[in-house]
Amino acid sequence: MTETADFPDDWSDPPSDPTPPQEPTPSGWLADEEIAAARARLPIVYVDAVPVRVDDSGDVVAVGLLLRVTAEGQMTRALVSGRVMYHERIRDALLRHIEKDLGPVALPQVPPSPQPFTVAEYFPTPGITSYHDPRQHAVSLAYVVPVTGDCQPQQHALDLAWLTPEQACDDAVQIEMHGGQGALLRQAMAHVGRLG
Repeated sequence: MTETADFPDDWSDPPSDPTPPQEPTPSGWLADEEIAAARARLPIVYVDAVPVRVDDSGDVVAVGLLLRVTAEGQMTRALVSGRVMYHERIRDALLRHIEKDLGPVALPQVPPSPQPFTVAEYFPTPGITSYHDPRQHAVSLAYVVPVTGDCQPQQHALDLAWLTPEQACDDAVQIEMHGGQGALLRQAMAHVGRLG
């Protein structure tokens, strides 16, 4: 026996809704209020990527640093960085943020199962670790990622400078990096054997 459904007399006319439809939030994204609430209560997972150029033997010969302007109008140097989305693999988050910051033809060489060189813990309270983010408590997996393609600054970045590892670790450049990213860069260069 088949069940029947009762339809209202006007079943063919959709009900009118006086409120306009809102833009749907992309899958995996939180609305501004939701991310603010999450940041106030939970550590947020991030990835930090140190883009590098390598020579034929695999030695790091250049480090890519983005030039950005803060909300206060201060020029800073920065690494590629961003949140990991809900239901997103770490590898996919790395690829997405590298493309977002360096362009679609950066051609990052991310292994199938990437291993971070360190885990950076950013706190809203300065001084707990070397890393500080006034917005939130963030746990960031940090990677050195070789890129082989044409890299161009994207989004809010003004420039992308390729420096030797020694130049990038120089105090004059380190002072331009905020939130502990200078310390993270030095760790990355020590990890690849380019900082004594």
